[in-house]
Amino acid sequence: MRFNIKDVLSLEVAPALGCTEPTAVALGAAAAASLLPDGTGPDFLEVWVDPNIFKNGLGVNIPGTNGLCGLDLASALGCLAGDAKKKMQVLEGLTTSDVNLAADLVRSGRVKVHLEKDRHGIYVRTVIRCGEDELESVIESQHDHITRLLQNGDPVDNPFQADLSASRTSFGVAELEEELRDLNLERALEISLDLDEEDMLFLEKGIEMNMRLARYGLENDCGLKVGKKLRELEKDWLNPDVVHESRVYTSAAADARMFGVPLPAMSSAGSGNHGLTAIIPIKIVAEKINASRKDMCRAVAFSHMITACVKSHTGRLAAICACSVASGAGAAAGISWLVDRDVQKIGSAIDTIIEDLAGVICDGAKNSCALKLATASGNAVTAALFAGRGLSVQSTDGIVGKGAMQTIANIGRLSSQGMVEADRVILQIMLDKLKQNQ
Repeated sequence: MRFNIKDVLSLEVAPALGCTEPTAVALGAAAAASLLPDGTGPDFLEVWVDPNIFKNGLGVNIPGTNGLCGLDLASALGCLAGDAKKKMQVLEGLTTSDVNLAADLVRSGRVKVHLEKDRHGIYVRTVIRCGEDELESVIESQHDHITRLLQNGDPVDNPFQADLSASRTSFGVAELEEELRDLNLERALEISLDLDEEDMLFLEKGIEMNMRLARYGLENDCGLKVGKKLRELEKDWLNPDVVHESRVYTSAAADARMFGVPLPAMSSAGSGNHGLTAIIPIKIVAEKINASRKDMCRAVAFSHMITACVKSHTGRLAAICACSVASGAGAAAGISWLVDRDVQKIGSAIDTIIEDLAGVICDGAKNSCALKLATASGNAVTAALFAGRGLSVQSTDGIVGKGAMQTIANIGRLSSQGMVEADRVILQIMLDKLKQNQ
């Protein structure tokens, strides 16, 4: 394998403010708007997106807007107030005036969002019309991968593409994913453990970032308040063990993030919610067993690695809830290494959680994602502890393969091939609801 842990962290792990799908739409608009002459605004704003960007952007709150949502608003905000140089924190520092101006632009009918039903993979095309000029940006394959900037149909210098490639790695995401699909578990672990001080500082930043969201969700009324309700249930029904604590903190962080709290999450494999599940349960277990700083960081790095491995098979966005099966598998692997240091048990933990949660669907980003993150985080801990006690799902069971990496390949096959029609049906149900509410 030609890559190292720095490549994985650089390409797959980054701060993201708000849900990554509307944020990607805002980023595309901000990139196109960078071509506007100083002092001018858009006459008309038009956006084309793939089905999964559309699905995940319908009902999730946008940070800094006091509970507003919509891809049209996200695009307007990116155009009027976004900074494309900030990538997935493009909407950082929104003001009330920014939100009001963007909302006015939407209400005027000058923002249109189009669904490209047959488009596969991440795709956001934004066109801004201003007088005789037509300014365009295209995002493909990754939420922050601005592949083209055009003015009146002609390509222009793309400083955002240059900025995105100026990282610690010479790899591209497609190259990394190809390598990840051929990786075995032993090598994945070996690469993940090879951290230097720079890596650990970055990983600690992500841990604190996501725990800050969790604390906010527990201290404030956000979304469904899943984390707070789980905490309240301790009084009469639930014991505050390590499984429960993982569910409390991870769901509280999701409550805050899905509610639109203006705090960034450290994402994993292109999703902030993936990052919450991949990181927070490991932090909880590490505190429980008094793990060293280095071991906690190693476990989190391994979690990011396995999350990225799963996503390399399933695709960036799909009908399957990757917060459950991808980052859930990552967390289970990281916790298993943290408590047992046994690669066979790590494989068993991955098999167990994928077999457990393989059927969980993604029906868009919204407040109730906190419920799925509660399930995934708690079950990740349980899967790791089961593995430590000898519980191992057999390869004769369902989609479980002969080894964890074969199981990961199988869930990828189920997601990318078997659930294509399910994804269409989920989207159509959501579109039907949208029409009924108009």
